[in-house]
Amino acid sequence: MRTAEQTPWGEVTPEAARKLLIAAVEAFAERGYHATTTRDIAGRAGMSPAALYIHYKTKEELLHRISRIGHDSALALLTAAADGEGTAAERLADAVRSFVRWHAERHTTARVVQYELDSLSPEHRAEIVELRRSSNAAVRRILVDGVRDGEFAVPDVPGTTLAVLSLCIDVARWFNAAGARTPDEVGTLYADLVLRMVAARPGD
Repeated sequence: MRTAEQTPWGEVTPEAARKLLIAAVEAFAERGYHATTTRDIAGRAGMSPAALYIHYKTKEELLHRISRIGHDSALALLTAAADGEGTAAERLADAVRSFVRWHAERHTTARVVQYELDSLSPEHRAEIVELRRSSNAAVRRILVDGVRDGEFAVPDVPGTTLAVLSLCIDVARWFNAAGARTPDEVGTLYADLVLRMVAARPGD
């Protein structure tokens, strides 16, 4: 059964601020950050442009808030998998499944989170880049464990880490909620593909 896109804004308060985030995501995803105006966002939220500035001083502040919440959420998934129990192959599969599912379930939000990085101010961009480095480190740690334990044959751990994350993130670009596969099915498929890519031994 198909459901509406899941969003990570449930804890954002007050409700007006949450509505503005949702409206901004929709506008940025549809038109791009630079082509979107604060008037566009306010209109989608059913508010006046003046009402927007009560909650967010600038359009860039809205983008930063979206990006920060999205990256925090994604990092939490990868860290939980890296810190989990089981073999490296099991933890890598868990990381990929959850990361891919997040990008599929929130594909509109994820496109903004992942592909509007260069629209952030230098200070905010540096903050988000640090979160991305932490996500990279979580996956890299799993791969290092797998190589150490003889589960993986990965001659280039940094390059493979980038490849795994890029593969997962790209799901946000093409996923269609009305398509043939559910987020869970895509997550399972990608987990299998990644384990093959790192040459995990059968049965691990």
